[in-house]
Amino acid sequence: MNAVDPFDLACECLGTSDPSAKVALTRRHAERARSGTLLWAASQANAVTHVDVGRPARPRLVDPRELPHRGLGSVEGRAALIHAVAHIEFNAINLAWDAVWRFRGMPEAYYRDWITVADDEARHFEWLCVRLAALGYAYGDFDAHSGLWEMAERTAGSCLERMALVPRVLEARGLDVTPGMIKRLRNSGDAESARILEDILREEEAHVAAGSRWFAWCCAQAKVDARDTFAALLARHLEHGLKGPFNTEARLRAGFTVDELVRMGALAA
Repeated sequence: MNAVDPFDLACECLGTSDPSAKVALTRRHAERARSGTLLWAASQANAVTHVDVGRPARPRLVDPRELPHRGLGSVEGRAALIHAVAHIEFNAINLAWDAVWRFRGMPEAYYRDWITVADDEARHFEWLCVRLAALGYAYGDFDAHSGLWEMAERTAGSCLERMALVPRVLEARGLDVTPGMIKRLRNSGDAESARILEDILREEEAHVAAGSRWFAWCCAQAKVDARDTFAALLARHLEHGLKGPFNTEARLRAGFTVDELVRMGALAA
């Protein structure tokens, strides 16, 4: 079995613009990583250079305040909700590969974790695109925003900060809001969309848990207290506070401590 350079795999996936091609490459490269031996020695020391992250021309990216609020009483409204989740999953593919490509010198288990996350996110995106097609729409038919990637850019210089603020803040928000979306979809009669979100929610806990695990590892390496560091990062980067309430049970399963949730509750709007 030939050795596989995970940074080359990540770079290729990051640079691919077409969503279908990005998904196919991600699924293929994740399988290569599972089946082969990851190669580290040649590339661990390579300097990280800029990579243009590939994105399609559509959807049009706008300020979140410009996105219309649609009810779920219409097919269009339900499709818009599924599209919003699909956009998050598309960004999450790039975020996972960027976590592989950007941060060198981490343990092999770190790279295996984030390659697995990229594969999961690609599968989630596929499910949602199939559902959109069944509703008569496609990815790109609605406007979207780029908040997830903006935080990725702000944390590009620190794996510790990336693990704290992307999986444990932005992605963990999905643990809080998805149960409500599932309930609303079921109440609107869309059991199939609700089922897909239930499947995604179960797997997203593991993704947030990976962020918790590697945030703790980074804090241990830096010899800083994880709880105090997380609180300080929240205060520094989230000037408008956090949105609550929190899905306490899911967050505890995903590696949050009771103390962290209490501190987060004090910052929640």
